[in-house]
Amino acid sequence: MAKYFKGRIKAVARIIFLVSMLGFFCSVWTFCEEIPAKRLDKFAKQMHELQKRMVGYPVNQNTGLKEFYKWYLASRLYEVSMNNVGDPDKPGIIAMNTHEFENEVVDFFAPLYGFSKDEAWGIVTMSGTDGNMHGMYFGVKQLLSQTKMLPICYVSKEAHYSIKKLADLQNLELRLIEADESGKMIISEFEKALDPSKPALVVIAMGTTFKGAIDDQAAIDEVIQRKKPIAVYRHVDAALFGGYLPFTENKDLVNRKVVYFDSIAVSGHKFFGFDEPMGIFITTKKTLNQINPFNVPYLNQAVPTITCSRNALSTLKFWWKVKKTGMEGFKAQAKTILANAKYLESGLQKINWPVWRGEYSNTVYFKRPSESVMKKYGLAPEFDSRLGGDLAHIVVMQNVSRNAIDEIINDIKTQKD
Repeated sequence: MAKYFKGRIKAVARIIFLVSMLGFFCSVWTFCEEIPAKRLDKFAKQMHELQKRMVGYPVNQNTGLKEFYKWYLASRLYEVSMNNVGDPDKPGIIAMNTHEFENEVVDFFAPLYGFSKDEAWGIVTMSGTDGNMHGMYFGVKQLLSQTKMLPICYVSKEAHYSIKKLADLQNLELRLIEADESGKMIISEFEKALDPSKPALVVIAMGTTFKGAIDDQAAIDEVIQRKKPIAVYRHVDAALFGGYLPFTENKDLVNRKVVYFDSIAVSGHKFFGFDEPMGIFITTKKTLNQINPFNVPYLNQAVPTITCSRNALSTLKFWWKVKKTGMEGFKAQAKTILANAKYLESGLQKINWPVWRGEYSNTVYFKRPSESVMKKYGLAPEFDSRLGGDLAHIVVMQNVSRNAIDEIINDIKTQKD
């Protein structure tokens, strides 16, 4: 009898276990079945609708990545986790990376910015800010190696806000230089602020955030040559303008052989049109060799980058875009956005709407229209009393057609609130 009950207890225990496991798998299945597909579809539809009229920020909405993702799905690369950790120029232990493609991207862009193939070193970054972070960090390390002193960071007040954050992050003294009405750094103010007894980390704005102004590099250099700081590092923040200027007749504005700089950061998700933030950072191997690379036995190499793990897939997208578009394609896109920016400026002038545009710029800024127009087109706000107060701007990217510009001008002309 005892044996019988013992067997029954074991059987019941097995049933309880099986029922509990069944409940577990059912709950997992139920969870998977309850992914809110309708919500996601609604969100995707909303993004596509917004895409048609968001013109207030420098994002090229013509991503053109359909063929890439078609290949990506067909290759089943989504089943693989890759990581671009380390120096792309040097082999490491982690072989699952896209370093070979990263080097080809850098090789394509380096000569466009005046770097020779032998001297250039660079990476595909996670964003323009990531590129600025590397530029400022490399600059600090180079100046420290030369002088044993932390530099003072000089930058225009109208440069990108990331510079302020990054100076704070690296505990640097930051001297914000006044800008004129067009957004350019005032050179006489730079001269007053420049302390020759300290190393200088000069960040040059190649297209300020709101007005699209370009700092006068020749004038900045003239001040540096005259006041002779004990050491200087020049980093160019060319997030948007560094994308299209190399493909125009004004390419020498970003050519270090003509206007010298030590490093440059460019965004990938602006002019080049990606579906996620990325960018490129390029400097020289000489600068690279003056930082502490922190040799990592775990990876069998030194890691000079601030960000250790880096996105391998974005590098592959960048390589794809370069191969698909090429020099002539980028030239055509650059020509179009600049022509359309002039078209927008001219259209606003025709309706007597106060409007301005910097030389070489695809950014058009103007008297701020009604709140309904601001909201409809996602326009960026600004204030400058020298230009009448409230302002807005449109960054004319590849997705901003002349028909869209006509609609915007008409809405501004006929606005009611």
